[in-house]
Amino acid sequence: MFPGVGTIINIVTIISGASLGVLVGNRMPSRTRTLLTDVLGLVTLLGAASALIPLWSDRYNKALPQGWTLLVVLGSLLIGGLIGSALKLEDKLDTLGERLRIKFKASSESSFVEGFVAASLLFAIGPLAILGSISDGMGTGIDQLILKSTLDFFAAMAFATSLGWGVAASAIPVGIYQGAWTLVGLGLGSILSGYQIAAMTIVGGLMLLCIALRLLKIKEVAVANLLPALAIAPIFALVVHQFV
Repeated sequence: MFPGVGTIINIVTIISGASLGVLVGNRMPSRTRTLLTDVLGLVTLLGAASALIPLWSDRYNKALPQGWTLLVVLGSLLIGGLIGSALKLEDKLDTLGERLRIKFKASSESSFVEGFVAASLLFAIGPLAILGSISDGMGTGIDQLILKSTLDFFAAMAFATSLGWGVAASAIPVGIYQGAWTLVGLGLGSILSGYQIAAMTIVGGLMLLCIALRLLKIKEVAVANLLPALAIAPIFALVVHQFV
């Protein structure tokens, strides 16, 4: 197999799951689709809680000075948020979603953009996307991406029943994101320590929490503007680690 095959499989499963979800969702009343969106919000909330578990792990806590475990997360989100706001990532992601909505000929009243943004972030955030892609690039196997693809298939199907074709379009940024990490694995090998991945996962968990709040119509958080925090977190953690 060639490097990147795991991401290709992941893209296919997202599109397949979303397509099946759209076919099923079109036969459901709007009240049922709204209920499913609420369920997805609750499940995403559970996923966020799972991603926050490394915050209390020995691997993460022992790698940082006492009292810095939360500060690394806070600093990453603040710096990442400032960068993302300056680059207007939320607006750009919404614009991309709108262009794809027009290309897919979806109604302006549809939830295409919401589905695209929410699914893009959900499928890209998490340790499996990073670790699996790096492992794929290093040629050490695609087991993690196969597991992620299976999970993403069912998640895409569930999301698409209420959010439509925007979920399928999320395969584009997911492919770019995981492709980039595959290149990292191909060129540099294993570059992230366990505590750095933990820092990235925790930050990603908080972003998933923001997505859950959006799906549940509780709070509209500009999650895309926080995306640079995923890159800042392992760097910040590495810097702080030097003082242990």
